[in-house]
Amino acid sequence: MAYISTRDKSARVTAAGAIAQGISVEGGLFVPENFPKFQKSDFDKMSLMDYIGRAKYVLGQFLDDFSEEEVDYCVKGAYTGSFDDEQPAPIAKLNGNVNILELWHGPTCAFKDLALQLLPYLLTTSAKKTAKGKKIVILVATSGDTGKAALEGFKDVEGTEIIVFYPSDGVSPMQKLQMDSQKGENVHVCAIRGNFDDAQTGVKVLFTDDEMKKILEENNMEFSSANSINWGRLAPQIVYYVSSYCDMLSNGDDLSNGFNVVVPTGNFGNILAAYYAKKMGVPINKLICASNANNVLTDFINNGTYDRNRKFYTTISPSMDILISSNLERMLFELSGNDDKVVAALQAQLSKEGKYTVSDELKAKIKELFYAGCCDDNATLDTIRDTFNEYGYLCDTHTAVAVNVYNQYEKETGDKRPVLIASTASPYKFAKSVLSAVSDKSADDEFSFVKLLSSITNTAVPAPIAALEDATVRFNDVCDKTQMRETVLECLNIK
Repeated sequence: MAYISTRDKSARVTAAGAIAQGISVEGGLFVPENFPKFQKSDFDKMSLMDYIGRAKYVLGQFLDDFSEEEVDYCVKGAYTGSFDDEQPAPIAKLNGNVNILELWHGPTCAFKDLALQLLPYLLTTSAKKTAKGKKIVILVATSGDTGKAALEGFKDVEGTEIIVFYPSDGVSPMQKLQMDSQKGENVHVCAIRGNFDDAQTGVKVLFTDDEMKKILEENNMEFSSANSINWGRLAPQIVYYVSSYCDMLSNGDDLSNGFNVVVPTGNFGNILAAYYAKKMGVPINKLICASNANNVLTDFINNGTYDRNRKFYTTISPSMDILISSNLERMLFELSGNDDKVVAALQAQLSKEGKYTVSDELKAKIKELFYAGCCDDNATLDTIRDTFNEYGYLCDTHTAVAVNVYNQYEKETGDKRPVLIASTASPYKFAKSVLSAVSDKSADDEFSFVKLLSSITNTAVPAPIAALEDATVRFNDVCDKTQMRETVLECLNIK
C-alpha cells in the first residue's frame, strides 16, 4: 500500500516511510492511496476476537510492509497489561440507544493512549526499515493529553528522544503535572508563552526547516511526530471504531439502519478516524462534530468557510482549545477526490490569510457526512450535572460537550438511531471543573478536589491519577514561541 501526500501526490512512501517521516517534505500529510473495504464476513470474524485480535486485523491492512510477526509484536506490546481489565475501549450504556465509548482506561487516562501506546512500537519498527542507525527525535505540540500520552509511550525507548511543547496557561493543572513529572532519560518538556496553535505551528515550521534538517543529519538524527499528523497515530484510532461496531453488534443493538458517532474534537483527528472506519464499511450514518467555544469546526461544517481569525477562548475543555485543525487537511483531500493542488492552495491561503472557503460541491459533501454543534463552559457544566443526576454517569468536560451536541442533534433532527459517543478523558483529569458541576463544595488544591469528587459521586479515582499526588516535578522550563528551535537544540545537546 502506497502512502501519498495531501499536497503532492507524487510524494509516495511505504507505510514505514510515512510513520518514520511523520510529515511530507512540503508540509503535506500522508494518507493511504487506497482504503481496504471490510465485508460482513470480516466483521463476523472480528466479533469473535478480543481487542488485540481486532487491532491486528485492521492494522494489518495498512501495514503491508510489516511482517505478520512485526504487527503481532507491535500490537501485543501496546495493548497487553496497559489498560484496565485488558479492555482498551469498553462501552458503557446511558440508555437503550446511547453508548459511551470509554477511551480513557490507559496509563494517562485519555483517549490518546490507544494510539500512543502503539506508536513507539510502530515507529521503532519503521525506523529499522527506513532510518537505520539514526536516532528518532519525536517532536510534539500538545493541548493537554497528547503530551503525557506520548511521553509515557516513548519514555526510555531506545533510539529515541521526545520533546513536548504545551501552552503554559492552556492545560489543566492535572495535565500539567502529568507532563512536568514525567520519568524517563530521553524525555524533555517545555511550556511556551502562547496557545496550542502557536505550539503546533512552531512544530510544523521545525519539520520543514532545511537548516534544522541539516543539523540533525550531521548529528545522525531525524525528526518524527507523535501528533495525529503522523499516520501511525491516526491508524490505531480507526481500530476502536471498528471494534465498537463489533461490540454493539454483540450487545444486541439494532444497527440495521446504522448508527451515529459523536466526537468532541479540536484537531479533527479523532472524528476523521471515525470517517475512515465508515469508509471501510462500518455502517456509520452521521458523524457529529462537537466543539466548545472555539467553534471554528462548527462554523466550517455549517457554512464552508474555515476562519481562524477569531477570538481564542481558554475553556474548561482545554484539549479542544484549537483554532487550526490539522487533520481537516486529510478530509479535504479525500472529499476533493485526492486533488492535491486544491488542498495545497487552501492550506497556503490559510497560512497567508488565516481563512479559506471551499467550493459549493465540497461544502455539500461535508454537510452530507457531518453535523456540527458547539457549547460553552456553562452548558458543559450543566450537561455534566444533568448526565450524572439522570444516569449516575460522571463524564469529563470534553465528553460533556459531545453529550450536549448530541442532544442538540437529536432535538433538531428527531434521529433516534443508536449513537456512539466518544468519551475522551477521565473526569478526574479535570476534577475541579467536574466537581463544580455536581456539588457546591470546594477544596484547597488539585488532589483535594479529586478526593472530594470521588467521595461525593462514589466513583473510583484512576490509579494513574492517584499516583500523581506524590510525583516529583522534573520540568519547569518556559520559552517564547520564537525560541522553540533553540529549545530543541538545547534538549538534544547540540551546540
